[in-house]
Parts: sequence; C-alpha cells; structure tokens
Amino acid sequence: MGRAVSRGRPGEPDERGAGTVLLLAVAAVVVLLALAIAALGAAQRARGVAQSAADLGALAAATALRHGVDPCATAAAGVERNAAELAACEVEPGGVVRVTTACAVAGPESWVGALLGEASAAARAGPATVRTG
Repeated sequence: MGRAVSRGRPGEPDERGAGTVLLLAVAAVVVLLALAIAALGAAQRARGVAQSAADLGALAAATALRHGVDPCATAAAGVERNAAELAACEVEPGGVVRVTTACAVAGPESWVGALLGEASAAARAGPATVRTG
C-alpha cells in the first residue's frame, strides 16, 4: 500500500527527536543552576541573620554587663528574638562580651540545610576604651 518515506540519506542514522533530547538537557541544566543559586541565596540569608543576631546579642550583653545583669542570658534572649541560636557567650576582661551565634539554612524540606549546614557568626562588644591585641 504505502511506502515508508525515509528522511535523510540512505545508510545514515535517523536523527528525528534529537532536538527534543537536547532541549530537555538544556532545561535540566537551567533547573539545576536555578536550584544552586537558590541554595546560595539561602546560605547568604542565614549568614546575614546569624551576623545580625550576633551583633545585637553582643551589644545587649555588654549593656547588661554594664548594668549588673547577667550578660549571657540577655544575649540569649536577644539572639532568639532575631531568629538565631546562641552558640557561645564569653565575658572577657574589661567588660567585653563575645557572642557566637548559629542559624540553620532554610530551604524546601530542609534538603538545602542538610547540604549546607549552619551559618555561624561572632561579634564582640564592650567599652570603647578596651583595646584589642
């Protein structure tokens, strides 16, 4: 009845559908790049949250120490209010307080957090007369 129509030269492989495969590969690369950029953005956000919490926690702790209140409890409260966790609080000589914080990297189903871990930051605050060595 009907004859099969061959596209291309005899003996050469048929390449129909190759463009579809190439398009799918390019789309997969674009999706992976978008996910990588989103993961880096989440990590940068977590680092910013951790640093802000450390800065504010250290300032609150130094002020509390100056007024005779427990500096580490004050730092913990301030850090928690800024969506981070207090990892360490040290009172140094001269009224200086060093605060270290951690913040989990947020992401879908926390696979990003499991991949990247936690962001951490440190800050110190105290009287301006104290010199660092």
